[in-house]
Amino acid sequence: MLTEKVAVVTGGNRGIGKAIALAFAKQGAKVVINCSAEKSLETANKVVDEIASFGGEAFAVVADVSSFSEAKNLIDASIKKFGKIDILVNNAGITKDGLLLRMSEEDFDDVINVNLKGAFNCIRHAVRPMMKFGGSIINMTSVSGLSGNAGQVNYSSAKAGLVGMTKATAREFAKKKIRVNAIAPGFIETDMTHGLNDEVKNEIAKTIPLKRMGSVEEVANVALFLASDLSSYITGETIRVDGGMIM
Repeated sequence: MLTEKVAVVTGGNRGIGKAIALAFAKQGAKVVINCSAEKSLETANKVVDEIASFGGEAFAVVADVSSFSEAKNLIDASIKKFGKIDILVNNAGITKDGLLLRMSEEDFDDVINVNLKGAFNCIRHAVRPMMKFGGSIINMTSVSGLSGNAGQVNYSSAKAGLVGMTKATAREFAKKKIRVNAIAPGFIETDMTHGLNDEVKNEIAKTIPLKRMGSVEEVANVALFLASDLSSYITGETIRVDGGMIM
């Protein structure tokens, strides 16, 4: 499905990003696994090794995408290694939750810089080389950006901004055959949710029509669809993967 395609996945060393990287590699893509710091390189290289174990090709790049120059280094390294970029997944993200009256300016800025500006930085540097062949950009937003969430003014703002960025860039680059879409996950089983006890998980499940949390693989399947030619007439769209939570 993605044979000979080159994909860059930010935050690809764990969680949803890792699942997307593995799904792409299993479909023939060469994958760049981005992590934000040297301390995360070990986990990124484990993903590279896992991809190699089934015959795929990948390598890891340390870059803090909230930095304009480091995002450029990520894209430059990807092109130097594989010669092109066909797919960009802006998955890198952080949370620093808190009620607005207690939220520091630093906590607001940090979340905006990674989740929103980080996506801008990567798109800004990736689109020019992508123009030659066209491609697919996938922004990982959240249901928090669609409905809002108390205690997440910074995160909801950043993720809502990604929806607008998706639509604006989709319009700008459609003529260059670059499609831009977003995925809005709901409650997904990740390392963060593994720490929740069963009672909390059951209460969460009650708010979801499908009565369960989603898996990272279910999100990755949607990313695979958006990255492939199966979605060749879809751009500017945000697809919820939330079990019907905010329909």
